[in-house]
Amino acid sequence: MDKRFSIPVVLGILLFWQPLCSQARVFHDALGRKVTLASVPYRIVSLAPSITEMIYFLGLGDRLVGVTRFSSFPVEARKKPRVGTYMDINVEKVVTLDPDLVIATADGNRREDVEMLEEAGIPVYVVNPRRISQILEALERVGHVCAVGPSARERVDSLRRRVAQVKEAVREKDRPLVLLVINNKPLMSVNRSTTHHDVIELAGGRNLAEDQPVTYPRLSLEEVIRRGPEVIIISSMDRGGEHERARREWFRWSAIPAVQKGRVHFIKSDLIDRAAPRIVKGLEEMARLIHPEITWH
Repeated sequence: MDKRFSIPVVLGILLFWQPLCSQARVFHDALGRKVTLASVPYRIVSLAPSITEMIYFLGLGDRLVGVTRFSSFPVEARKKPRVGTYMDINVEKVVTLDPDLVIATADGNRREDVEMLEEAGIPVYVVNPRRISQILEALERVGHVCAVGPSARERVDSLRRRVAQVKEAVREKDRPLVLLVINNKPLMSVNRSTTHHDVIELAGGRNLAEDQPVTYPRLSLEEVIRRGPEVIIISSMDRGGEHERARREWFRWSAIPAVQKGRVHFIKSDLIDRAAPRIVKGLEEMARLIHPEITWH
């Protein structure tokens, strides 16, 4: 080939493909909002700890330029600039970080903060998972938005296999009545509209507070004794032995079947409170507490 023609030919090819490569991509988020990205996002701000965990799970931690307070997992996230709490975003700080994508959650982030960011010309993609299956779908979607779709699908499939193993392990088991305690004083639990409820159900239990009209209902001790949970699980952040004292207090009430059988347990709050990849580990732990007799690989 005549080398005099190689450079113009290559330049022509590049010029031809440039508009295609720089073409904006359009997505629809969990709320049906249209989100347009001019290019692959390499400067991402997360507006919730759960989203921060998602980004790291997808292998994109180096793209995070801002996170919210309490984004403590993985430990690398603690070094990222903070933009407030997920319910009180410092919009000005987010803008100064010059992100090309902000990822928000409908469960906590304020609508006015999202609108202010969009008015500043920053695209905001909103996730809204309420069930474990939806968390996994959200992970895949975020991976697609960040242009790592095939890798995201492979990582999420590994989580789906673990969920399937738990479901199979408890499929033919009896379903004991479970009281999940998310606060000790006052005594509070969760109803069927929560991710926690989904974890209990998938782990082979029945949620004692599922029919309560309030999302996080207060329960009386008299009601708990009357209902007779077979398993009591205390969601714990391991603060200064507080929850261990709460566990010992349950053993004063020997009329409760869970107490009679010594089935009052702890589970780490972060494993079941956040709509993040670690909730699969939370599901596995919940299943072990509800059905200690089961095994899976």
